[in-house]
Amino acid sequence: MTGTYEHSLDNAGRLIVPSKLREKLGTRFYLAVGVKENLTLYPMAAWEKLQERVSQLTTSQAAAMDVFFASAQLCEADKQWRFQVPGYLKEYAGIDRDVVITGNNDRAQIWSADKWNEKKRKELNPATVAGLMEALGI
Repeated sequence: MTGTYEHSLDNAGRLIVPSKLREKLGTRFYLAVGVKENLTLYPMAAWEKLQERVSQLTTSQAAAMDVFFASAQLCEADKQWRFQVPGYLKEYAGIDRDVVITGNNDRAQIWSADKWNEKKRKELNPATVAGLMEALGI
């Protein structure tokens, strides 16, 4: 998934899936905490891949994922492609109303608009992009 999409939560705390992400995300997907004070949307295939990877860990290694899985939620988009964002996940990501949804390879991320704009200001520059490409051997 790719792209950047600006949206707002409605008064009921629902968020609409951007039209360009709908086919790859599907109508059923998982919403979980992200590692950067954001949230992550996992299509079913990406979620199953993550579960498979965790199932290969030892019990003590997998225990580190307890809070991650406990905070995850299975979502089903309604006919308008909206889904509910629970309060505890909004709090985790610092989301009030305005959000930015970004494509991130096989998943999407949800950021508070303020946090995304700060990240973009710090990281979207030629030197950082060049460093990333060099690290990938491109």
